[in-house]
Amino acid sequence: MKHETSVTHVSRRQWLKAAAGGLGGLALTGFSPQVSAAGLLSPKIAHFTPKAKRVIFLFINGGPSQFESFDYKPELKANGGKKGANKGKLLAPLYEFAQHGESGMWISEAFPHLAQQADQICMLNGMTGPSRAHPIAIPMLHTGEFKFQRPSFGAWVLYGLGTENQNLPGFFTIKPTRTFGGPANYGSAFLPSTFQATRLGWDGQSIKTAAISNLKSNHGLAADPEQTALALAQQMNQRLLGQTADVRGVIDSLNLSEQMRDAVPTVMDLSRESKATLEMYGINGGPSDDFGRQCLLARRLSESGVRFVEVSSSGWDHHNGLDKFKSKAETIDKPIAALLADLKQRGLLDETLVLWSGEFGRQPETQVLSGKETLGRDHNASGYTAWLAGGGTKGGLTHGATDDLGYKTVAGEVHLHDLHATMLHLLGLDHKKLVYRFGGRDFRLTNIYGNIAHDIIA
Repeated sequence: MKHETSVTHVSRRQWLKAAAGGLGGLALTGFSPQVSAAGLLSPKIAHFTPKAKRVIFLFINGGPSQFESFDYKPELKANGGKKGANKGKLLAPLYEFAQHGESGMWISEAFPHLAQQADQICMLNGMTGPSRAHPIAIPMLHTGEFKFQRPSFGAWVLYGLGTENQNLPGFFTIKPTRTFGGPANYGSAFLPSTFQATRLGWDGQSIKTAAISNLKSNHGLAADPEQTALALAQQMNQRLLGQTADVRGVIDSLNLSEQMRDAVPTVMDLSRESKATLEMYGINGGPSDDFGRQCLLARRLSESGVRFVEVSSSGWDHHNGLDKFKSKAETIDKPIAALLADLKQRGLLDETLVLWSGEFGRQPETQVLSGKETLGRDHNASGYTAWLAGGGTKGGLTHGATDDLGYKTVAGEVHLHDLHATMLHLLGLDHKKLVYRFGGRDFRLTNIYGNIAHDIIA
């Protein structure tokens, strides 16, 4: 429809009033008038043939204990109660481990459903990171840096590859933390803001009540006035094209935001799933209901062409109360197992790279707080566990190891920079060539570091 509204005689007051109803979708996509361009989201050719097309990042916020989950330590069990290397006593694992799948992967009884997916998992028991402090480790995991704000991992991936569905954001984050980096963990920093994530909810909020801001107009305007305001904005933007080419991005982004208003609610509608699928993900009102909904959303978004989806689970900072670890694991065990199984049965796992990781792991001894021992473990970035699945990784492989008691990595080390480099490699991106010039120098996700862990690549 052609709109005849003239921009010549519109006052600033009239413009602001009209724009209030028509530009709400701008916040949905994170576009910035100064730097955005919808063309930046177009699919791009990778540096080389990729093994994975997309990423689902399961962020286990707080630093989950590897000794109660995926790192089998019989020597720690045998020596429980003895003096540790630090202040506490050696704390034996609280749960029994068993081997699972054809690979014989060791997984604790806290994850019975995930154990059934052992042969899909590439276990990284030799992870190391730069810090055992949350304010440093969480930004490092998400952006590769903490000293000043850098683009998030998802933003780099979107910058390098674009997105497969022009009607949806290319990067989604579900219930992220507000602390220890907060929005910077899913932001774009000096990259065009087109590449930052669309956020759904916050940590601590029920996913049932979470909504995307400005998906619909909150100004009470009917469709016609809103469309008129949008048309007016676009006319003004067209007038500016002769002065700066940057406004082309504004024009494209406003059109794209309008398309997203229809596409996003559709892909987020879980009622379209069968009862059997909902049950498989643990969406039944029980302890796994909330995280199950997040994982199912991640599958629906990924299946619809979203390039990078992050799902978060908080509450894993067990300085005490470690005896509640199993009940905490119950909230994510069934949903994650379902996600892997669902991706596989739909033929998506081979091209979807799934990452499970906290910002670090835990110590093999009891936590000492105010001079008293507690049933908990302190932070440990010298040796911990993360895992990958799908996307060209070797399923059923256990790579790397810490010493017999689990203090530090002694074999198969994968530093955080190495993890980032390897994941980019699996996506067909050379981490040394994926650069962006800002402030007179070239920046990259891995800074000046990063080695590809070729042993884990299928």
